[in-house]
Amino acid sequence: MASNIGLMDSAYFVGRNEILGWINATLQLNLCRVEEAASGAVQCQMMDMTYPGIVPMHKVNFDAKTEYDMIQNYKVLQDVFNKLKIEKHIEVNRLVKGRPLDNLEFLQWLKRYCDSVNGGIMNENYDPVERRTKGGKERNIKGSQKNSKSLQTNRSLNSGFPDGMGSNKISVAKQGKSGGAATWANSSVEIHAMTKEITELKLSVDLLEKERDFYFAKLRDVEIICQTPQLENLTLAVAIKKILYCADEKESALAEAQEVVSRSVDVAGDSEFSDTDH
Repeated sequence: MASNIGLMDSAYFVGRNEILGWINATLQLNLCRVEEAASGAVQCQMMDMTYPGIVPMHKVNFDAKTEYDMIQNYKVLQDVFNKLKIEKHIEVNRLVKGRPLDNLEFLQWLKRYCDSVNGGIMNENYDPVERRTKGGKERNIKGSQKNSKSLQTNRSLNSGFPDGMGSNKISVAKQGKSGGAATWANSSVEIHAMTKEITELKLSVDLLEKERDFYFAKLRDVEIICQTPQLENLTLAVAIKKILYCADEKESALAEAQEVVSRSVDVAGDSEFSDTDH
């Protein structure tokens, strides 16, 4: 089973386009980016597709926008993993941030796991659209009940006014709706612009994190060399470690490292001078 596949497994070399194609074809969705699956709802339904009925779909929120709602979806997913005894740690705090790489890696693992169950063959009787709407039926019923009550209230109010008053109210309501539509259009434009800006910022953060990890790896290599038993007591290694291990961000350890090197050079010079005298 693919519950503990390694980071160098071929599963993690599957491209995002293939992952998106797999999700869209299997669940009849139309995702354009892997981070659109950050809410955890897609992962829940993939497990429901693989093990029909094991996921309480009425608890899965496909409209989750806040981190709180997304975390609730991942709790449902974790419960399913526990039932199936799947030893897979879910990095919830990273996934709900919508980072493309984190979500891609988790979806790559999920595809590998689902493919390992029955050869990835989907149950022909599984209806993804129907399963998604299963949890929304109660909400829709409640909404229709509220609408019917409001209609009854409006009728009773209109019946208490002379002819023409009710129609005037309707025309005012229509004007209000048109004004609301214009406001909504403006809001949609603003939301789209903000969403684009957020996406660009996330990409920028991802690049900065990659650059940070790159230079950290370089420093770690230098540290390992300096810790080699044959080299760790050499003057240059001692000076480099002083710079690496400096804990005070406000002060540079360069001056202290240079002093160590300078003393060593002075001692070496004195020793050479003494040997010449002799």
